[in-house]
Amino acid sequence: MAALATSLAIAQAPKGPTTQSPASQRPPQTITPQTYSKQQIQAGELRFGSQCGFCHGRDAAGGETGPDLTRSKLVAEDHKGDKIGPLVRHGRPEQGMPAFNMSDADLATIVAFIHDQKTKGEALGGGRRSVDDADLATGDAAAGRRYFNGAGGCAACHSASGDLAGIASRYHGLELLQRMLYPGGRSAPAPPDALSAHFDQLGKYTDDDMHNVYAYLVTLK
Repeated sequence: MAALATSLAIAQAPKGPTTQSPASQRPPQTITPQTYSKQQIQAGELRFGSQCGFCHGRDAAGGETGPDLTRSKLVAEDHKGDKIGPLVRHGRPEQGMPAFNMSDADLATIVAFIHDQKTKGEALGGGRRSVDDADLATGDAAAGRRYFNGAGGCAACHSASGDLAGIASRYHGLELLQRMLYPGGRSAPAPPDALSAHFDQLGKYTDDDMHNVYAYLVTLK
C-alpha cells in the first residue's frame, strides 16, 4: 500500500546517552488479544503483499518508507479492524498514503495478517528491514505498457520517449514506485494538478495494474 499509512508510527526511543534503537525495545503489547483462522491469515498475507508490501515489507515488519506494523501503537490498540480499517479506507494523502477501496472481507484478511504478524513479533522481537527490489518485481511489463498507452492510462500526460525516457536509470526499486505514485516526492512536490491526476489514477488501478505499470517503467532505461 505506496500502502497502510506512515502514521502507524514506530515507538520513539528515548533521548540521551543510553538511547536504544526502537528494534531493541519491547513492542507495545496488544491490548485485546485476538485470534484468526488460518485461512483468513493466508488470504491476508497475499492481499497485504500485493497492496502494502512495497512500503511495509511483505512481512509487515517495515520497509524504506513504511513503519514496522508489528511495533505500531495503533495496531496494538486495534480490535478486529476498528482502528486499522478507517485508516486504510480514508488514507492520509498528505503523508503519502492513499485511500484504499476494498471489500469488508478483503480488509478483514489484512487485519488478520497484521495481527498475526504482531503476535509473532511480540514473541520473537526483531527490527525493520529494507524493501528488496524482489518485493516489487511481480508485474508484467508488456501488460504495463498496454495500460500505460491505453485509454485513460498514463500516456495522456507522459511519454516513454519524452519526460520518462531513462527514468529507470535515475530511480529504481521503491524510489521508482514512489515517483510513479506520488510525482515529485515530498522534498520537491509536483504541481497540484499533477498530484490530483495521480491520486485519481490510484483510484483506477487494480493491484495488477499498479505492479504491471511499475514493471514497464523498469524497462525505460
